[in-house]
Amino acid sequence: MKLRPAVLGIVATLALLFSFLSQASSMDDPGFIINRMVMCGKIADREPVAIGDTFSAVTEKVYCFLEVQEITEETTVSFVWYFEGTEMARVSLPLKKGMRWRTYASKKLEGLKGNWKVELQEYSGIVLNSVAFQVH
Repeated sequence: MKLRPAVLGIVATLALLFSFLSQASSMDDPGFIINRMVMCGKIADREPVAIGDTFSAVTEKVYCFLEVQEITEETTVSFVWYFEGTEMARVSLPLKKGMRWRTYASKKLEGLKGNWKVELQEYSGIVLNSVAFQVH
C-alpha cells in the first residue's frame, strides 16, 4: 500500500514533534527532586533556623537553604540573588550523586530594604525554583 505525499508529510511531522517533546521533557528534568528551598536567619547542624519570608534591615546576613533528593548524577546549581529585580550575586555549588544532599548560599544584605528573590538555576540557566523575601 502506497501512502500519499500529504500523509507522509503528516507522519514525518508527527515523528519530529514526538522526538522534540521527548527531548524537551528530558531537558526539563534536572536529575534531582527539590524537597526544600527556604530562606532563614542561620544554619545550625546543617538545618535552617529562623525560617521566614521577612527579615529586619538590621539582619546582617540571610541564607537560602536547599535540600534535594534522588540526585542521579553530580551537577552544579546556582543560587542567583536579586534585589528589586537586579542581580546582586551568583553562587554556584555542587550537588553530589546520591539519595539526599543539603547545601546553602548566604548573602550579606548591606541594609538594603525591599524585595529580594533567590532563583535556583541549573547550569544552562533554567530556573528550577525560586523563593522571595522582604527586608524591612
